[in-house]
Amino acid sequence: MPFQENLLSKAALGFIVAATGVGAGDLLTASLAGSAVGLVVLWAAWAGSLLKFILNEGIARWQMATQKSILEGWLLYLPSPFSWLFFLYFLLWSFYVGGALINACGVAGFGFFSFGHPGKARIIWGCLHSFLGLILVWVGRFNLFQRLMAYLIASMVITVFLSVILIRPDWISVLKGLFWPAFPRAGSNWLLAVMGGVGGTVTIICYGYWAKERSRQGQKGLKECRFDLSLGYALTAFFGIAMVIIGSKITVKGRGDVIALQLAEKLGEVLGPGGKGLFIAGFWSAVFSSLLGVWQGVPYIFADFLRLKRRIRLIRLNGQREAFDCKESLLEKEWSGQFFQEEKFPLDQNLTKSLAYRIFLIGLSILPLASLLFTVQKIQLIYALLGALFMPFLALTLLILNNRKDLMPRPFRNGWVTNFFLIINLLFFSYAGWLEIKPLLFSFF
Repeated sequence: MPFQENLLSKAALGFIVAATGVGAGDLLTASLAGSAVGLVVLWAAWAGSLLKFILNEGIARWQMATQKSILEGWLLYLPSPFSWLFFLYFLLWSFYVGGALINACGVAGFGFFSFGHPGKARIIWGCLHSFLGLILVWVGRFNLFQRLMAYLIASMVITVFLSVILIRPDWISVLKGLFWPAFPRAGSNWLLAVMGGVGGTVTIICYGYWAKERSRQGQKGLKECRFDLSLGYALTAFFGIAMVIIGSKITVKGRGDVIALQLAEKLGEVLGPGGKGLFIAGFWSAVFSSLLGVWQGVPYIFADFLRLKRRIRLIRLNGQREAFDCKESLLEKEWSGQFFQEEKFPLDQNLTKSLAYRIFLIGLSILPLASLLFTVQKIQLIYALLGALFMPFLALTLLILNNRKDLMPRPFRNGWVTNFFLIINLLFFSYAGWLEIKPLLFSFF
């Protein structure tokens, strides 16, 4: 039992990264790609996971070296308009990602038990999942959150792994698709979709707050973070690869909620009556773990932004800007429960206990419920577009901040290999984002 507890504790953040980053969109996109172009796009799943690993490792390296969140880095060292543009973008993204997750949970719930009309069942199940996530995050501590995510990711691994084994793919073709990069003659967009879809978008920066919960810093903290992220993105690649394999064995067409239920029905035809239940169980674990991860992690960003803006304003008013360059930053003092007596302003000991965190958690659980009145595919499309805009921004800022000699000690600074992959990230996600946005621009004009 102690061994299991120690293993769970060591791997917990890796499980959280995978469970939060792998959602309905990732699973359905990968399965559709496998159905459309086959196993030739398998390598895109691990390549996309590698790109996301590079980004998240850069965030962890920044935080371990400076003891500042990446958000604090943006607010301090980028022009002021960038921070407000990000904040407005973040609010819009939060509404649509919340809507996408609530809709996906509604679809998963409908697969278990229908209340009659599919649209009505999706709304009921979506509301129930949103409020359950709110309750679990509100009353549960971080340790409970870690345990729940570990159990959900275990359920995902077991169900997806069994599905792949039972459909009996051509393993020679699987190995070729994994280790012999090739581009499909038709449908190169599927390759880009698989690479860009795996591993989450804005939720990437939530990892820094989870690492802060574990009090990590310095070289030792960075080593632990790299273990987390290696495990998390290995699992992410596994899910992407598995869903491409599953999709290659069945024919699926369509979008949104139809696809999830189609996949379940098709697997039922291939694997027997248990195949449908097996897929729905794994699909539910994927979408609810993503919802739980977003409900717990995203309010950190909101609370952190408001607190940093407040601190910056007070420091500028008092002429104390240089305080941000002290060994212990203002953010660290807030998180350790200290406060500045001269400001006459008490600080919360923990972001999760702050009023801003809790208000945003409630808003995230309730406001996106309005999206249940929209079609699933419309919500997923807008969510994908917003995500595509964020990734190039993150890659660019890591190229700027993590190469600055005045901010980053040499052991933590980007090497040439890291810079190379960050440039690949910047170019790839800029191109993928343009492909997403171009049809909307042309239709608008």
